[in-house]
Amino acid sequence: MGKKLVAYFSASGTTRKIAEMIAEAVEADLYEIMPKQPYSKADLNWMDKKSRSSVEMSDKKFRPEITDTDAKIDRYDEIILGFPIWWYVAPTIINTFLEGHDFSGKKIVLFATSGGSGFGNAISELKSSAPGAVIVEGKVFGKTTNCFLNNLSE
Repeated sequence: MGKKLVAYFSASGTTRKIAEMIAEAVEADLYEIMPKQPYSKADLNWMDKKSRSSVEMSDKKFRPEITDTDAKIDRYDEIILGFPIWWYVAPTIINTFLEGHDFSGKKIVLFATSGGSGFGNAISELKSSAPGAVIVEGKVFGKTTNCFLNNLSE
């Protein structure tokens, strides 16, 4: 069995908690996809059409910059990739990450956090960013998971 990497983007910390649990459970390395400009609470206000996240998600070609562009993907056979669901898809920063590396021959298993929606079009919208990779749907962790995690940290 090959080496695994859990790569994740977490805007508020929820996805980070899940990523850490998965990495520990499958004995994988952990890599955080960090935006060059961190998201503020106002940036994440999906009800404000002028918020940063709303603007980014309305333009499918937008690619937020990330801080570390060397995830050493060549060392891994399987990448477990996590993100919060935004507008029924992955945030465009996930496309930035995928397009910055060669995932040819790699298996990418997705996991996501969401307040109530599933993967939506996430897989179909990510495939063009990782040509040559096999992308499979993993699990969406919802509100009940978040409550469970909050209780663990208390």
